[in-house]
Amino acid sequence: MRILVIGSGGREHALAWKISHSPLVDEIYSAPGSVAMDKLGPCFDVKADDVDGLEKLALQLEPDLIVVGPEAPLAMGLADRLRARGFDVFGPSAQAAQLEASKGFAKDRMRRYGVPTARYGRFTDVAEAKAFLDTLEAPYVLKADGLAAGKGVVIAETRAEADGEVEEMLSGKFGEASAELVIEEFMTGEEASVFVITDGTNIITLPPAQDHKRVGDGDTGPNTGGMGSYAPAPIMTPELMQFVEDKVTRPMLTGMKSDGMAYQGVLYIGLMITPEGPKVVEFNCRFGDPECQVLMAQMDEDIVPALLASATGGMNQRDFARLLPVPDRPTPCVTVVMATKGYPGSYEKGSVIKGLKEAAALENVTIFHAGTDVNGAGDIVSAGGRVLNVTATGDTLEAALKRAYEAVDLIDWPEGIFRRDIGWRALGDSR
Repeated sequence: MRILVIGSGGREHALAWKISHSPLVDEIYSAPGSVAMDKLGPCFDVKADDVDGLEKLALQLEPDLIVVGPEAPLAMGLADRLRARGFDVFGPSAQAAQLEASKGFAKDRMRRYGVPTARYGRFTDVAEAKAFLDTLEAPYVLKADGLAAGKGVVIAETRAEADGEVEEMLSGKFGEASAELVIEEFMTGEEASVFVITDGTNIITLPPAQDHKRVGDGDTGPNTGGMGSYAPAPIMTPELMQFVEDKVTRPMLTGMKSDGMAYQGVLYIGLMITPEGPKVVEFNCRFGDPECQVLMAQMDEDIVPALLASATGGMNQRDFARLLPVPDRPTPCVTVVMATKGYPGSYEKGSVIKGLKEAAALENVTIFHAGTDVNGAGDIVSAGGRVLNVTATGDTLEAALKRAYEAVDLIDWPEGIFRRDIGWRALGDSR
C-alpha cells in the first residue's frame, strides 16, 4: 500500500511513524509533512487546509489510503472531496465533523441522542446570553461555537468576567468562530480522553488517556494545546469504559447514522468524571495531540487494517474489533511536551536543539517532532510553540515516566520548557 498522511505536527509524525511499521505499507507520503516526517517518506509542500491542492496531489500520487490528521481540513470537506474522487479516506465528512467544528451542533446532538453532558445554551445575542448566566453559578464556561485553534474556551471565575467575555466573544474576539456562543454549566471532576476508531457502525475503543492542558506544574498557568499525556488513565475503570460505550459512543454513532451523517474515522470523546458519573465535555473529529503520540507508541498491533476498515466499512463488529485487538492491560506510555519559552503566548523561533540522538537512543524512547526545522548549518531548530514530544513506554507508568524524563534531561535546549509532573494524578500525587 501507499498511504498519504495529511498534516505536519507531532500527532501526524506519530501516525506516520506507526503506519511505517506496517508490513502492508510500501511508501508513506506526507503533506505538508515536516523534517522528521521526511525521514519516513516523501513530503509535499501542500498545506493541510489547502483542499484544492490536496485533491490535486492525491490525483497525482494515487494513494491507497489517505489519513487526515488535523480538524480544519475535515471541517472544510476534504474527506468528502477525496471520496468523491474515489479515494479511501480515514476521517469524517464535513457534516459529521461538525461534532468538533460547532460546539452548539455537538451539544444539540448530545441532547437529541440522550448523551450525558453539562446543561447549556446557544446565543448570538448579548442580553439573552447574560440572562442565561443568571441561571448559573460561578465559574462560567463560555465557548466559541466554531474552530478557534484550541483557544475558544474561557472559564470565567466571576460574573463580571463572564459578562465581559460574552460581550467580547460575540463582538468577534475569535472572529467567525465566536459569532455564536455556547455557555455551559461548570462541571467538577477529573478529565479523561477516550478515542474510538469507527466505520460509522462498528467500534474499536483504544486505551483511555489523560492530557495535561495547563502550561505549568500542578496545573497552573494558561491553557495550552497539551503539555503531556499518558495512557492508560486509571480513572477510567472497566465499568466506566463500558458506561461510555453504552451511553455515549453507541448512541452518538447510531444517531448520527440515522440522521444521514454516518461518522467514519476516529472520534475523540473528552470526558469529565463528575460525582454524578461521566459527562461529555466535547467531541473532536481527530486524534488528540499529544494523546495520539502515546496511543501510537504503546500499540503493538498493526494499525493500518483498522484505518482501512474504518475508511471502507462493510464489516461486522466481531471482525472489525479483531483488526486491532486492545489488550486488557495496555503497556503504560507517557509523552512529555517540550515547548518554546513564552508558549502559549508569544515566542521566538530558530533556537538550536541538541542531544536529540542521545535522547532517542534510550531504550523504549521515541521522540516525535511537533514543530522543528533545520537551519543552514544542519542543526535541528525550534519552529513552533510545542516543539518535541518525548515519549516512552515501561512496565509501569513510573518506569515510563522515568525513561521519558531521562530523555528530556539529555536534550540540550535552553530555550525549551516542559512540565515535571506529567501523570501526577495517576501516581496519587495530592498537589
